[in-house]
Amino acid sequence: MPLAELPLRAAPRSKNLEHLPVVVIGAGPVGLAAAAHLLERGIDVLVFESGDRAGSAIRQWGHIRLFSPWEFVVDDAAARLLDPTGWDAPPARGLPTGLEFVDRYLAPLAATEPLAGRIRYRSIVTAVSRQGMDRTRSTGRASTPFIVRTDTDAGPQEQLARAVIDTSGTYSTPNSVIANGLAPQHADVLGDTICPALPDVQGHDRARFAGQHTLVVGAGHSAAHTLLALAALAREEPGTTISWAIRNSSPVRVFGSGDDELDARGALGTSTHDLVRSGEVSLIDACEIDDLVPHPAGRVEVRGRRGGKPTTITVDRVVNATGFRPDLDMLREIRLALDEVVEAPRALAPLIDPNLHSCGSVPPHGVVELSHPEPNFYVAGMKSYGRAPTFLLLTGYEQVRSIADELAGNFSAARRVELILPETGVCSTSTPAQSGTCC
Repeated sequence: MPLAELPLRAAPRSKNLEHLPVVVIGAGPVGLAAAAHLLERGIDVLVFESGDRAGSAIRQWGHIRLFSPWEFVVDDAAARLLDPTGWDAPPARGLPTGLEFVDRYLAPLAATEPLAGRIRYRSIVTAVSRQGMDRTRSTGRASTPFIVRTDTDAGPQEQLARAVIDTSGTYSTPNSVIANGLAPQHADVLGDTICPALPDVQGHDRARFAGQHTLVVGAGHSAAHTLLALAALAREEPGTTISWAIRNSSPVRVFGSGDDELDARGALGTSTHDLVRSGEVSLIDACEIDDLVPHPAGRVEVRGRRGGKPTTITVDRVVNATGFRPDLDMLREIRLALDEVVEAPRALAPLIDPNLHSCGSVPPHGVVELSHPEPNFYVAGMKSYGRAPTFLLLTGYEQVRSIADELAGNFSAARRVELILPETGVCSTSTPAQSGTCC
C-alpha cells in the first residue's frame, strides 16, 4: 500500500487508562530508547527484560564488532538521559563490539535514576491480552487496559498497562536450518552439534570448532562473519575444515557488498570471496537441506538436494546462520495485522522487503506503518521487521520516537518521520579485523 493511502487517524485515547504505565518488552537498545522518549513526554513506563541485565541478548554475541559507528547507534533521548550523569560519550566514529556497546551505553543508560527503578529484570513476558477480553471481544476494547503476564523468580505475575511496545527482538528465535522451515526431526538428540548464529569461534567456543569440520548454513552476513572467523581458526588449528551451504546459485548478497558507506562493512564481499577462491571454504551452492540426522560417530549427517539431486555431507558441527523470525506466541490474544510472508506489520512489509531494500534504502517510517488493529499496541525494533534482515538501530530509534509522540497526543509529530541512513549495498558483517553486525 503506498504511503499516501495509509490511514492517518490517531489511535483512540482513553483518559481512564492514563494513570497506567506503558509497558515496554525488552531492555535492549530500542526498548530503552522507547522508555527514554516516553519519560521525556511525561508518560510513566515499565520495562520487562527476560535477562538479568540490560542488553542481555547482545551480550550473547558481544565478541562481534558493529560496523555502524557510535554516531549511528546512540539514541538522542537516551543521550539526554545520560548527559546529566557525566557520561563520557564514545568517539562518534569509533566502532564498538557488542560488549562495548552494552558496557559503555546500555548499562549506564539502564542505571540512570529515571530508568533504574522502572526496569524489571528476569521477567519473561509470556502473554499479552486485554483485561477480561480475548481477541474476539470488541465492545469497549480500546478503553480496556492491557494485561501483561510475566514469568519471574517469584512466580507468574500480571501488570496492567495503557499501551504496550514489544521490542523483544528476534535473536532467541532463529529460522530453521531446514529448507522447509520446520525443526529437524531429530533436534532433541542432535545436541550441541547445531550451533546458533555468530558463535565465538576464536574465544569462548574455540574448543567446539578447533580440528572439526563445520558446515555454515545461510547466505547472509552472519554466515560470512562465521566463515571469516573459522578460516582464521583453521590457520591456527590443524584439521579445521569449513563448508558453506547456500540455497541460491551464488552468495550475491555477500560477494556484492563492496560499495558501502559504512567502511567497516565494505570489505566483506572481497574477503569472503577470497576464502572460496582459495579453497579455504568449500561452497555448496544450490543446496536445499531436508533434514539433519545423528551420525553414529557423534557427528551429524546433513541430507538434502543440490541442483535437484540427492546429496549428503557428514560434519562435526552445523552453524545455523539462516536468519531470525519473530516470536508471536505471546501475542495470540492481540489483534495483529501482519504480512503473510515477512511477518512484519502489513503496511511496513513492502518498505523492508529484502528482495527490494538494503538497510540504507529503507524509507523512514513510524507509528502509521507500525499500527495494528489492536489500539495502542506496537511491535518495534528488530521484531517489527519480522523475517527481513534489513534492520538498523537508527530505524528503531525513529520508530519509538514516533510511537512516543503518538501516545503523548503529539499526532502531527508522530507522523513527521525523518531519518537519514548511510547508503548501503547490503546488511552485512565485515572483515576479520573489523568483523561486525548491522545493529
